[in-house]
Amino acid sequence: MRILLYILIAIVVLAVAAAVYFRFAPLDAEALHVDPAEVTPPTNPNFALMVGTSGHFIQATPEEIATRIAAVAEADGATLLSGSPEDGHVTYVVRSRMMGFPDIMSLRWQSQDNGTQLEIFARSVYGYSDMGVNTRRAHRWSQAARGATVFSDGD
Repeated sequence: MRILLYILIAIVVLAVAAAVYFRFAPLDAEALHVDPAEVTPPTNPNFALMVGTSGHFIQATPEEIATRIAAVAEADGATLLSGSPEDGHVTYVVRSRMMGFPDIMSLRWQSQDNGTQLEIFARSVYGYSDMGVNTRRAHRWSQAARGATVFSDGD
């Protein structure tokens, strides 16, 4: 019985240590702040890439897009890692609630014709599969950029 208790304590200590590590491990802003249009898709399935024809043309000004992206990022608890909304290129970190796993959202928008072209690259830093979290988040942020009211789904 005592061995089982020690094993349980070791598991709890390891889980807490992992949560602390994933939440506070430094992120390389320079390496993670990428232009979605220039990304080579990763080999693992924990990403969403919306560029070119899978990107989004939105009937709004770049300034409106910047405001909407900032609002959805704030609603999701994201923090700006690099870039500037004024430049139309930002990278945010969104962390999972329980373990603090970092997901990265790189977005670029630029004026095109009578609107704005938005491109998104969302990906996990750790792990192989994200169970669709980044795809759902990228679609939700894209909808917010269009002006739709969206709510955080608790990823």
